[in-house]
Amino acid sequence: MTVTTPAGTSNGVAFTYAVAAPVIGSVSPASGAAGSVVTLTGSGFTGVTAVRFGAVNASSFTVVSDTQITATVPAGSGTVQVTVTTPAGTSNGVAFTYVPVPQLVSVVPAAGPTSGGNTVTLTGSGLGAATAVAFGSAPAAFTAVSDSSLVATAPAGSGTVQVTVTTPAGTSNGLTYTYTAAPVVATIVPAQGPASGGNTVMLMGSGFTGVTAVRFGAVNASSFTVVSATQITATVPAGGPGPSGVTVTTAGGTSLPVPYFYLSNPQLTAVVPGEGPVLGGTTVTVTGSNLLGVTAVRFGAVNASSFTVVSATQITATVPAGSGTVQVTVTTPGGTSNGVAFTYVPVPQLVSVVPAAGPTSGGNTVTLTGSGLGAATAVAFGSAPAAFTAVSDSNLVATAPAGSGTVQVTVTTPGGTSNGLTYTYIAAPVI
Repeated sequence: MTVTTPAGTSNGVAFTYAVAAPVIGSVSPASGAAGSVVTLTGSGFTGVTAVRFGAVNASSFTVVSDTQITATVPAGSGTVQVTVTTPAGTSNGVAFTYVPVPQLVSVVPAAGPTSGGNTVTLTGSGLGAATAVAFGSAPAAFTAVSDSSLVATAPAGSGTVQVTVTTPAGTSNGLTYTYTAAPVVATIVPAQGPASGGNTVMLMGSGFTGVTAVRFGAVNASSFTVVSATQITATVPAGGPGPSGVTVTTAGGTSLPVPYFYLSNPQLTAVVPGEGPVLGGTTVTVTGSNLLGVTAVRFGAVNASSFTVVSATQITATVPAGSGTVQVTVTTPGGTSNGVAFTYVPVPQLVSVVPAAGPTSGGNTVTLTGSGLGAATAVAFGSAPAAFTAVSDSNLVATAPAGSGTVQVTVTTPGGTSNGLTYTYIAAPVI
């Protein structure tokens, strides 16, 4: 600027004409999180002195040209007006919306099979705008249910990884997800049991941490206890006769089935003979069905002295000592059978033989008294058998056989042979 008078023109002093105030046409992107970079396009950006998001200055900005500025978004929330200030004034405002960085609170389940494919639910905040879900570095297919929940399909993987969600606002915190190998059942002990169930078995294998189910076929075990990563005890549920596949399920998947056999209960039809001495020792034949794998033969509460499984329908057993009538039962892994009666017969006892003497030719009637005589199967005078009739349990009448000298009279029943009483053969008189 100069001044002119008759004396001449002065020196010049600078004066600058202000340009028009800046104008913002757009902000891209129009939403994001603090720390993200946006591009402002418009005009009049020369000499910019400030870029503000609401009342807050941008963390930094760069004037690219008179029509473009890049700016780093400062901390903030909600929707604010972005403005640019130059010496010519402050621009119009253009809306920018703060999008919160997503936050994860839970991943359920937090473990799954290495093969992936299982459904995982993620909860937290800011999830509705998700653009990506990752298990470690592996992307996962997902569906946003709401701003606080989304469902993802776990990809295949191994080990422990961090699950994250990405939105336009950024990437969330990571939560742990563990890939678990499917369990393996190697053996079941015992591998068979009654169809009624209720027995306890031991499963041995690997990968038994976090077991959620033990199944016999399609039926859950009545109960189970994880003893260690390699051992489980389980109570067998009821099942039909025949094989059933046992499986174990964890977050890592379900094991391959291992056979367990449900056995039918043994059934008894007869014990022959059905009676024997109280001292035991008699060999009996037990008949029935499902008699393989017998673990015990009992007479009442007493185990047989010994037994042999002849076939699925027959057992021979040595009777233990006992008394009265008892129930014979057989136990197999399939359970305990019905009972069949066996009667202990006491050893007969002789009190008197009347008369105690007779002719050597025999043929005379002799009365024997005592106890346990009603079931007599034989009467002997020494070694000679005698014809007899049992009158009662305490009395029988025998016809003496021919003989000589003094002999012992005995009575034999299923309970054994009695004590002996003296009988003397007397020769007929001679004149």
